[in-house]
Parts: sequence; structure tokens; C-alpha cells
Amino acid sequence: MNHSQPRSGYTLPVFACAAAIAAFKYLSENNQPINTVELDLIEPAQTVEIPIEQIAKIQPNTALAVTRSDPGENLDLTRNTPIWAMVELIENTVKTCENQTNIIPEQNEQITLIGGEGIGYDKNSGNSAIYRYAKQLFKENLERLLKPTDRIQITIILPEGRQLAKRTSNEAFGVVEGLSLLGTTGISQPLSAPGQLEAYCEELNQKATQYKSLVFCVGENGLDLAQKLGISPEQTVKTANWLGPMLAAAGLAGIESIVLFGYHGKLIKLAGGIFHTHHHLADGRLEILTAHCANLGLSTENLQTIFQCETTEAALNHLRSLDQNSGSQNLSWVKQIYESIASTIDQRSEAYIRDRVQQQVMVGSVLFDRQRKIIIKSAAGDTLLTKICYSSQNNHLL
Repeated sequence: MNHSQPRSGYTLPVFACAAAIAAFKYLSENNQPINTVELDLIEPAQTVEIPIEQIAKIQPNTALAVTRSDPGENLDLTRNTPIWAMVELIENTVKTCENQTNIIPEQNEQITLIGGEGIGYDKNSGNSAIYRYAKQLFKENLERLLKPTDRIQITIILPEGRQLAKRTSNEAFGVVEGLSLLGTTGISQPLSAPGQLEAYCEELNQKATQYKSLVFCVGENGLDLAQKLGISPEQTVKTANWLGPMLAAAGLAGIESIVLFGYHGKLIKLAGGIFHTHHHLADGRLEILTAHCANLGLSTENLQTIFQCETTEAALNHLRSLDQNSGSQNLSWVKQIYESIASTIDQRSEAYIRDRVQQQVMVGSVLFDRQRKIIIKSAAGDTLLTKICYSSQNNHLL
């Protein structure tokens, strides 16, 4: 069977920049209709055409343009979300806004970039979550259009940003109250599309020729944290949401042991037998957590609270508050419940591999929270992680 290459799309910074280009052109070209704009992605070095959904002048020197996110064949929660860019022509000096911490001045004072509603901010620095690639994209594309005397202020708005951010792990990495304009490239790789699974399996098979023990990370956040804990990038494999197929592929490749290293709100699904973890396909996180709480004897009142929490992070915090109020580490609900969950993840993962490819692979799990602190290591996860870190530090192969 021939598999066509999944269609890639573009990252959020591309659509935000395209809207800004359109708004500026609308101001400088006397309100001429604009249906598309050309934009240099910089990385990769190619020019693309981005549709403009709406555009209007809202003041004599200010225009607003709207694009919509298209991440390609990827189960991305930002799909079709509107991105607004408001561009204001400034005379003589750059205008500021009341919240100074939400302004990111470019090195070239011609452009001031502001994160508006729906753009998150770093809770440590107070800066908008607009990162290097996005700023470079705006700078290089807009400066080509500006006259030497032009000064503009660009405000990026994601009307659905706050709500969408609740379904991400952004807060684990310090970004709150919205989404980030993040990325190192303009291309949105279809990480959840079937074609990407083949690429992940190829990487896994290559690493299986060197290592008998690997660390599976769902996304970039896990990969980054794993490296900071001393795990060599050569021994980590990104899985995206394809945990089930990747576990089976590891068994076929001769891998002897795997550490599942990830955010608890994602890996908890495996404890319920859900091995494709994208939220579009299956959830059940709070149901799984509530079941483990009930099995260990948590009170009915607290079970109801856990079940009704908006997120697994909120449920974890409730369990932590119970532990703090009890004042006894011997009765730690977090420890008991997450040990049970981690152990179940291990058992179900091993069974998944055994049932599908008739291979015995040892699986351990390590779960961290939104503050990037490890909540629990299963017994197998602790043992395997110690060996992998030791191997990485001493350049030995397992």
C-alpha cells in the first residue's frame, strides 16, 4: 500500500505575521482589497502565500487583519483558530501601552511588537510569549515594507487563546493566560498524522541498533526536561500521541526496556488502556484518576471533587491540599494514588507490547507536573532511569 506524505501546514507565528503584513499594506496602499499576502518563512528559506480572511481600517492610522490557523494534517488544537493583527502607524515616536511588561521592542525601533489578548506571558519575566523565530519573522518581513521614517506598533490577538491554553501544558513551562508564538520554523510538521508515525519508527529503529533501553517522550517539553535531568538526546525518542504503535515498534526492534517520561495529564490515559493519547480521539483522564482514588479509599466527598475538576492538574493540587491538611507523610494521597497509576501504566504498556508483537519489554514510567517537578517514578521507572542517566554520563551503551 502506498502512503501519501501527510500535508504539512504553518505555525502560528506565520499566520500572525501574515495578518500584520496585510494590515500594514492596507494602510499604506489606500485600502486596496487584500485576499492573500506573500511571506518569507526564513526557516525554511521559502516564500509562501497566506490567505487573509478579513481586513478593515478601524482608525485613520490603524488597520486590523484576520487570518486562520492551518497546521496541515495534524490534530492540532489551534486548527482554524482566528489570529488578529492590529497595525498602527506611529508618528515620530513609538507608542507604548499601559502594561509595559507585555511589550517586546525590536532591536530596530521601527517595530514594536505587543502580545494582546490570548497571547500568554512568561510568569517569571512578565514578557509576552513571543519567541525568537516569531520576532525574526516579523522583523525581516515587515522591515522590507517600511520606509526609513515609518514606525509601526503591531498587536497580536488570539481571541480563543486563553481558552485553548487550558488544554495545553504551557503552564508547566511558565506560560500563562494564553498561547505562545513559539517554534523554530514556519512549517507545522504533521506530528499526529499517520505519515509521521513512519518517521518516528525509523528514528526508533536507528537508535535500537545502538541502545537496548530508550526513553519515550510525547513532545518537546518532555525531551527538554529529560535532557536537563541528564538523559542523552541520543537515547530519547519522540512519540507524539502515537504511544501504542511506538511501544509495539520498540518490541519488534528488539528494545529490552522503555521509560515513559511525560506529563501526568497525558500519560495517565495509558492507565485506562488509551494508547493513542490525542484528546480528539479519547480522554477519560479524570475518570481514571477518580477510579484509582476510589480504589485506595478516598472519601466520597473528595472523589466527587476530583471527578468535577476541570483538569488533572487541578485534581493533583486538590490531593496535595489534602496531604498538607493531614500533616502526615505516611498517609500521602498523592504518593499512594500516583504510585498506583504509574504501576498500572507499566503493566498495561508491557501487556500492550506482549499482546501485539509477542515480545517481553520492561516498561517504567516517570510522571511530572506543570511545574516540571517529578510527581512519581514507578519502581521500574526509577531503576531504568538511574541506569540510563549513569550510562549517558559515562558514555556507556546499555
